[in-house]
Amino acid sequence: MTQIEPITFATRFRGFLPVVIDVETGGFNSQTDALLEIAAVFLEMRSDGTLARGETIRYHVAPFPGANLEPASMAVTGIDPHHPLRPAISEEDALQRIFREVRNAIRAADCTRAVLVGHNAFFDLNFLNAAVARTQVKRNPFHPFSSFDTATLGGVAFGQTVLMRATLAAGLEWDTASAHSAAYDAERTADLFCTVCNQFQGVFDASRRRLASMGPLQIEPSPVPGAPVQGAPMQGAPMQGAPNTVDP
Repeated sequence: MTQIEPITFATRFRGFLPVVIDVETGGFNSQTDALLEIAAVFLEMRSDGTLARGETIRYHVAPFPGANLEPASMAVTGIDPHHPLRPAISEEDALQRIFREVRNAIRAADCTRAVLVGHNAFFDLNFLNAAVARTQVKRNPFHPFSSFDTATLGGVAFGQTVLMRATLAAGLEWDTASAHSAAYDAERTADLFCTVCNQFQGVFDASRRRLASMGPLQIEPSPVPGAPVQGAPMQGAPMQGAPNTVDP
């Protein structure tokens, strides 16, 4: 009988660690509009491979110099970025604090990189990447373009793509008064992601058994003896660059 590896984050998500991110912003343009709040929710894996929401960290963020604040967006979030009692920190400080904790979680889970989980994840990932580019923060642990989108997962599992509706359809609680806070929305997104993954646990288990029964999978066809390997340098040509490695 083929041995199947125990379920861990690394085996469940192909070496990636899902981390839920939610941002509250001053508009929809990641290049010009302010990042005002960012929250990260870490996930935990039970002994049976099911997922549960773990620790939440969140920061109020000071608008970067010249950042745009759209009145319509500010009305939705209710954030006053200039309130004297608002404990805001710089984008750079917020990113460094979150990235440090994410890198620690990656190492603890024996994964290679984090993947952002978000509701309409492209929005959060675009703002995250834009803030990284502005601040020149190094060692970003998140994959630059891959993500898990709970709007898509909610549509597949429950027929609902709006976070509130998908959350309620999944049998989870929703507090409208707390919505549009980065921490609250990130926690609801985490609960939704865990619920969908747990409901698909049987599908995942069956797929693991199916793949294990096939033995080692050959991704690319074996080269014909004597034929050049695609992407390899011609004989006598110097190697260009170095192997691409990822430092989480």
